[in-house]
Amino acid sequence: MKLPIYMDHQTTTPLDREALEAMMPYLTEQFGDPASLSHAWGWAAEEAVDRAREQVASLIGAQPEEIIFTSGATESDNLAIKGVARAYKDRGHHLITQQTEHRAVLDSCRTLEREGFAITYLPVDRHGLVDPAALREAITEQTVLVSIMHANHEVGTIQPLAEIGAIVKARGVLFHSDAVQTVGKMACNVDDLQLDLVSISGHKMYGPKGVGALYVRKTRPRRLKLVPLADGGGHERGLRSGTLNVPGIVGLGKSCEICALSGRRRGRV
Repeated sequence: MKLPIYMDHQTTTPLDREALEAMMPYLTEQFGDPASLSHAWGWAAEEAVDRAREQVASLIGAQPEEIIFTSGATESDNLAIKGVARAYKDRGHHLITQQTEHRAVLDSCRTLEREGFAITYLPVDRHGLVDPAALREAITEQTVLVSIMHANHEVGTIQPLAEIGAIVKARGVLFHSDAVQTVGKMACNVDDLQLDLVSISGHKMYGPKGVGALYVRKTRPRRLKLVPLADGGGHERGLRSGTLNVPGIVGLGKSCEICALSGRRRGRV
């Protein structure tokens, strides 16, 4: 037996060999910037990013144009929560989450509290579950966003997102989930769960570190608005400026493709 034995896959996973192989050309000879559309190097990079966008979208039942690439789930959580709150502050100043969320969600909410937003932190029961009835009661006319993670990163509790999503949608509120522990491992279809925003991380599903995605629903019934965290360049529909991490994005896309194929064989994804 070879020691030590790695048993911490909820924190990070090893990079899949196929994902690494897909990345290698974009770490070497295919080094173009996908925003450089005046030459072949840029076109090749853009094509690779577009292919990865399709692979990520396919895994969660989304459209490619609804995928925004980020540096990882922490950035995705920040963009979803702060972006929605600031974009819809004229409509309402209240958000709802749970006490056992990842710090990327909790700390984003605390930042918004300092800006004057009101946050409800729902308790969980002894199994780590949110009470859907309590969530229904917490929604007010001022509520603009509910953020509930799909599976807890420490105890593994899987929240009833479909039930919660039906409650949230009935009240006309936007619904976000940090789904880094479930995307690629179990079914996470955005329509089935009635999600408007989903945070995804590459290194949780055998992809590279330093890359992730945010699903942003295109219509509900109109395009969902977000205030970006950073300005400059207008990349990713103006929501995430900065030169794209093409090798990482390619690796994320490949890992999503592998997870989708594996899940279909097992009837899980």
